[in-house]
Amino acid sequence: MIQQLIEKIQKTHAPICVGLDPMLSYVPEHIRRRSFAEFGETLEGAADAIWTFNREIVDATWDLIPSVKPQIAMYEQFGIEGLKVYEKTVRYCQEKGLIVIGDAKRGDIGSTSAAYAAAHLGSVKVGDTVCRAFDTDFVTVNPYLGSDGVKPFVDVCRSEDKGIFVLVKTSNPSSGEFQDRLIDGKPLYEHVADKVEEWGADTMEGGYSNVGAVVGATYPQMGAALRRRMPHTYFLVPGYGAQGGTAEDLRACFNEDGLGAVVNSSRGIIAAYRKESYEKFGPEHFAEASRQAVIDMIADINRVL
Repeated sequence: MIQQLIEKIQKTHAPICVGLDPMLSYVPEHIRRRSFAEFGETLEGAADAIWTFNREIVDATWDLIPSVKPQIAMYEQFGIEGLKVYEKTVRYCQEKGLIVIGDAKRGDIGSTSAAYAAAHLGSVKVGDTVCRAFDTDFVTVNPYLGSDGVKPFVDVCRSEDKGIFVLVKTSNPSSGEFQDRLIDGKPLYEHVADKVEEWGADTMEGGYSNVGAVVGATYPQMGAALRRRMPHTYFLVPGYGAQGGTAEDLRACFNEDGLGAVVNSSRGIIAAYRKESYEKFGPEHFAEASRQAVIDMIADINRVL
């Protein structure tokens, strides 16, 4: 699967990922009004508005980008109706030829992780029929229960040609409370990085494994150290734009050939119409604003690679 992502990055010249993380407040009023008129101010109405919003953004950007990353929590907050839209969004993006990274941050004891892996990447058998649930191409994984919580995902990566991105050094301000703690003379995130390389050793596709790492753009020096420490690991890089990470900050996450990382931007793209630099588009043309934000992001990152 990682090779498919690399090929799409090379084809689009866009090492980026659009985060489909729709808060209801991001959805322009005219869409919310239409959905609420049909379904009421209900969870179904909210989910319908989110679906319309997602679809228009994908329609406006799919030809420019290799991948999207829907954050499942933004859908779960609307219950079953929201999860239906999550699944519908995954399918729609895959029909457009996009690689879908499900941002679910799953990870638990072995049997529970196996169920999560089946739900998000693999399949389940119902009677004599093999069924697939969310069936994303990648999923994010929390490693802090150890190897028995990660290996079920790695097993599915091997059997289904799927991929995962393991949380190593995240972009949020308090990540250092645990991740930067020194253990045996080195920070915890370096211990996790070493395990990521180990887990990925038998899932190699070319120079990279299907076991990737989440490495935040907000900590560029750590990103540079982790790039050296994980030579066979593709990075999913959050923190660009709205969280303060710049193109210069994330340069170290890439290798000299311009590969090695895919950079995520969520509200900086999907809510671009609310930013001063794109206000000329207005709420009615929010998807056009998102397209321009994608073009600008691609140019900004390629400028430093």
